[in-house]
Amino acid sequence: MNNRMEVTQRIEPVSLGKKEKPEPVSMYFGENTFSESTMRKMFSEKTFKAFKRWQEEGEVITAAQADEIAQAMKEWAMAKGATAYTHWFQPMTGLTAEKHDAFISIGTSGNVIEKFTGSRLIQGEPDASSFPSGGIRATFEARGYTAWDPSSPAFITEVENGKTLCVPTIFISYTGEALDKKLPLLRSEVALSKSVVELLKLFGHGDVKSACSTCGPEQEYFLIDEAYYRLRPDLILTGRTLVGASSPKGQQLEDQYFGSIKERVLNYMLEVEEEAYKLGIPVATRHNEVAPHQYEFAPVFERSNLAADHNQLLMDIMKKVARRHGLVCLLHEKPFAGVNGSGKHLNWSIADDRGNNLLNPGDTPEENLLFLTMLCSVIYAVYTHGDLLRGAVAFAGNEHRLGANEAPPAIISVFLGEHLIKIVDMIESGKMAKAKKQDLVDLGVKLLPKFLRDSTDRNRTSPFAFTGNKFEFRALGSSMNISTAIAVVNTIAADAIQIVGERIVAEKKQADSFSAAVLKALSGVIKEARPILFEGNNYAEEWIKEAEKRGLPNIVSSAEALRAFVTPKAIDLFERQGVFTRIELQARYVIWLEMYEKVIDIEARTLMEMVNTQVLPGAYEYQNDIAGGFEIVSDVAAAGRVDLVSGVIDDRKELLESISADIYYVRRNLREVAKLLEKAEAMEIEKRTFFFFNELKPQMAHVRKHVDALEKVMPDHLWNLPKYREMLFIS
Repeated sequence: MNNRMEVTQRIEPVSLGKKEKPEPVSMYFGENTFSESTMRKMFSEKTFKAFKRWQEEGEVITAAQADEIAQAMKEWAMAKGATAYTHWFQPMTGLTAEKHDAFISIGTSGNVIEKFTGSRLIQGEPDASSFPSGGIRATFEARGYTAWDPSSPAFITEVENGKTLCVPTIFISYTGEALDKKLPLLRSEVALSKSVVELLKLFGHGDVKSACSTCGPEQEYFLIDEAYYRLRPDLILTGRTLVGASSPKGQQLEDQYFGSIKERVLNYMLEVEEEAYKLGIPVATRHNEVAPHQYEFAPVFERSNLAADHNQLLMDIMKKVARRHGLVCLLHEKPFAGVNGSGKHLNWSIADDRGNNLLNPGDTPEENLLFLTMLCSVIYAVYTHGDLLRGAVAFAGNEHRLGANEAPPAIISVFLGEHLIKIVDMIESGKMAKAKKQDLVDLGVKLLPKFLRDSTDRNRTSPFAFTGNKFEFRALGSSMNISTAIAVVNTIAADAIQIVGERIVAEKKQADSFSAAVLKALSGVIKEARPILFEGNNYAEEWIKEAEKRGLPNIVSSAEALRAFVTPKAIDLFERQGVFTRIELQARYVIWLEMYEKVIDIEARTLMEMVNTQVLPGAYEYQNDIAGGFEIVSDVAAAGRVDLVSGVIDDRKELLESISADIYYVRRNLREVAKLLEKAEAMEIEKRTFFFFNELKPQMAHVRKHVDALEKVMPDHLWNLPKYREMLFIS
């Protein structure tokens, strides 16, 4: 019996203590965050008001006030058991980073005291040399800075033996360029707020001082038993299975989606939620997803900068809690071939400082000029800068999803729904009328309730769909940091809102009324952006042809998609809106290319080692068994000792030939993979990424094809790698 079969027999859920009566979430939600209510209790009124002005108006607090805040933060954290603090930030790896420092300080008499000052709170100095910089910093130049982000609350993380105070920060180089994901997001919020406030003034809402984007990222993931994970080098090193034949039963019966949640998984979900609630993360939804052992969490909408932090924390919690349950949480976009991969649908909207959702159509959207202006502005933004949206989701793992009939295609388009598309058609024609819609849905059974139909349907194949009172950007990968995508959406929306506002002002000079000016401007916007609107099936081959006629790009390569960030048009946009400098964009382009080629390089080398050491030895043994059996049967037949059915010899021969061919092609293709890797070493980064996409990945796919063919015929005792039918269907 091999390791895989032994593990399969031993697997059982981790025993957990039963909670007779869990506490209501309201009793402990946010208990590990330095919340506004905590600040009110621990700050002087003057300092609290100064802190709020800093948050809302950008008026920086004094050094004395920073010291007061730091002292209060330290006292709160130590009362909860924290002994150290860290500046928590999001470098260009897409993950989070932290360097822990103890609160301790040495007194004049040599005694130890706990101390935390305003200067230590506001600024840190981590070693920046080993973080991706895209050439902004030479490797020997180590200095970088973290700076406190007061828009996101400090929080406490817990492990069995202690707690740490985490201060959300941004991360910049010695010369001031953004080296993180968060600073550009915050800049994009400033740009969006400025554009929205100016537009609202046109509509007579001069009392609005600021606006922000809001979002709620739906987080998909897989769970597998940790014992299986430890037997799969590909999962450990790359996050996905590089080989593996499909299970006879996958998702074809569609019996997993929204199905009854297994007890072991539900226990895991409940603990994730409890940990999330302590940190103020508003997880509201949990359910089974389409593929076997695939699931989803979804939060309540928040300000985007906070949602970005919370999503990073949630992913960390999900991975840590899984280990306590003897599970591993897989966040890779495509951990298993043949079943759906995992995305992270980004639900995005805009709100003013009065709490109004500016993308809420209301009961009569055709009469809501402000909504129509915001809607048309976003449509125009996607039409003008769809290439940036595609680039924002370009990642090695996401290449396995986009266009694979489980996620939106690589063609960016906008879906509005039957009701709104009719209104947009009227705007374009210049002839507005009362839109017809059937709001009330009667189910024909008296005891069942009647309900109101939303103004839009859902289109699960659309990459950028309007879904009632928000847009859903469905193309993000499940492992990705959402900050860059939000920053891009915010920036292109800010620019489009400015442009539309300027067109309205121009039309006002000759229009009979403000309404007429707005509709005339919007008519021109829709006529220009019409090619981006598509209401049909984005998976259909017909749409690919139609999109080409419309001039919409279909970019399947991540390396090619990332070029959008360094075009003159993109550089002008981001510099004009104050979100990225030219240097920051060029650095990011290099970083993203390097990450792409490094991921593929690791996958290729893992594949070679894994197949050579864990697949081929068993294949050779099986080949020898078949060859020996063929020889015995042939000898017996030749001696006439047994009367064999016609075809027996040919059948054994065919099996031996098939096994031998697969082994040969595996070996031959592995040699080609090694040659391609060696050839790529001398290439510059951009050329290497395209080479990996066009040459190396197809060669790896050839290896997999023949390895998977061997898995389907080799005896179980000779196959050491856990199979899909085992990993995806544990109890």
